[in-house]
Amino acid sequence: SVGDALKDRFDGASRVMMPNTDLEAPAQRNDAAPHRVPRRDRYRFQLRPHNPDHKSPGVKDLVYLESSPGFCEKNPRLGIPGTHGRACNDTSIGVDGCDLMCCGRGYRTETMFVVERCN
Repeated sequence: SVGDALKDRFDGASRVMMPNTDLEAPAQRNDAAPHRVPRRDRYRFQLRPHNPDHKSPGVKDLVYLESSPGFCEKNPRLGIPGTHGRACNDTSIGVDGCDLMCCGRGYRTETMFVVERCN
């Protein structure tokens, strides 16, 4: 499916760096915008892998420039509250599950008995 293909690309995404050199200006032409880079040449630069031991990404590879911020630790500057002290679901394998939400720090379980009145 399309979702599986996107997930495979996401899992194989490569962190890259932009080259330090600017694009060279094309040869002067007699048109209205002499400093404009032609559309076909606008993105002709080589992305370098962040890790020099990795190969450069291909034209169809998914790439990223910066790692996403973590959600485990509090980061007020980015508005990330962190997960410390939050309630989690011990039986869930989703985002509300204790394994994911507690970020490997461990967690404490509480058993609660609730008495409800029947209608």
